[in-house]
Amino acid sequence: MKTAKPSPDASALHSHAHGGAHDHAHSHDGAQGATLESALAMAEAYCRERGEKLTPIRRKVLELLLASGRATKAYSLLDEMRQIHPGSAPPTVYRALDFLLSAGLIHRIESINAFAVCHDLTQCQHGILVVCQQCGNVTELHEPKLRQALVTQIEAAGYRLAGDGIELKGLCAQCQESQANQANKAAQPGAAAAPEAAQSSSVS
Repeated sequence: MKTAKPSPDASALHSHAHGGAHDHAHSHDGAQGATLESALAMAEAYCRERGEKLTPIRRKVLELLLASGRATKAYSLLDEMRQIHPGSAPPTVYRALDFLLSAGLIHRIESINAFAVCHDLTQCQHGILVVCQQCGNVTELHEPKLRQALVTQIEAAGYRLAGDGIELKGLCAQCQESQANQANKAAQPGAAAAPEAAQSSSVS
């Protein structure tokens, strides 16, 4: 299956998707700053075409999600907002998220209760989302025939999707590698011997 082809602006922003939610690049220098600003400008133009406004708060929430490059929980966004605007309250962030969702600029990732920017930003095609349950990285697959076949099977079973999103839970390549490295370290003979040696030394 092919992964989604991100828009030119979004692709660069998602290329550092394995940085932590609190590792946002607040200093938008160089190419990334220009890319982020152009993505925000594209979102603003898109909202204007819809007869809506990307207010400063909405813009900032979208900016934080773009900088994160992964699914981010609402309370993490609130913490980020409070670093910029100390008086920020939960309803402020949730209202901004609701707007961005209704505009089709972001996805709600139900499986981990988080939010992520649509990989195609203003041209969302509602693909199949593969979500890393460990780090929140999201890959969007655009396979219309596969998606339609899945929806057909769901409807044939008597169900109706509650929304446009289809999510698959998984573990991304980097998290798999990290887990494998940890398992290898734990399996090394010295890893178990060291604690035992320390315990015998304390007893004597």
